[in-house]
Amino acid sequence: MTPSSENTGPDRPLEQDALQASPRLFDHPLLDKLSRVHWSTPLFLYVPCVVALGALGLRDFGVMAFLAATLLGYFIWTLIEYFGHRYLFHYEFPGKFGARIHFLIHGVHHVHPNDPLRLVMPALLSAPIMLIAYGVARVLFGFPLGYPVLMGFMIGYIVYDMVHYYVHHAEPKTRLGATLRRLHLMHHFRDPTRGFGVSAPWWDYVFKTEHLRQRRAGTTP
Repeated sequence: MTPSSENTGPDRPLEQDALQASPRLFDHPLLDKLSRVHWSTPLFLYVPCVVALGALGLRDFGVMAFLAATLLGYFIWTLIEYFGHRYLFHYEFPGKFGARIHFLIHGVHHVHPNDPLRLVMPALLSAPIMLIAYGVARVLFGFPLGYPVLMGFMIGYIVYDMVHYYVHHAEPKTRLGATLRRLHLMHHFRDPTRGFGVSAPWWDYVFKTEHLRQRRAGTTP
């Protein structure tokens, strides 16, 4: 049940032919298989939950109150997306073991950013997050108010995973899609210390981590 030592070094070179590679991460075949996820998995797991939470919420709230609570949940997700990416995914744990943990959490994605099976969260990670979100919603909001809040949170997560896959494997036809793709690829290939909002890039402007415009040649600093 240990990470595969051959493929989890934090200093593997970022070669062009390695961008879409899908290296073995665990010696145990089951764990390695669970680390690979088809992009549609979050849809099958959580869209039914969203529908159920929506039905429960609409029993007790009018449309406007329901939408407001849903937007609150979505807003909460976008903050977690930003801060989780900035402070957890990019935290460099000390020591050799810490470096390997960092590589497993997020470093592998920066070495192999177009690996099609490691662009959405594995269920072993997303399911505990949703269970924690359920508990927090129960404590902070209670039910039935917690239903639309949790629904908005799940919608935010689904949007995040779908946008993340989209910007790595699609050619956007819309201005919004092209902007999201450009900003995220700048995070990968220009400056990984900026651009942490994948589906919600506005938080980068709020917290001053947006990508800085490159100065034109010949201009003074």
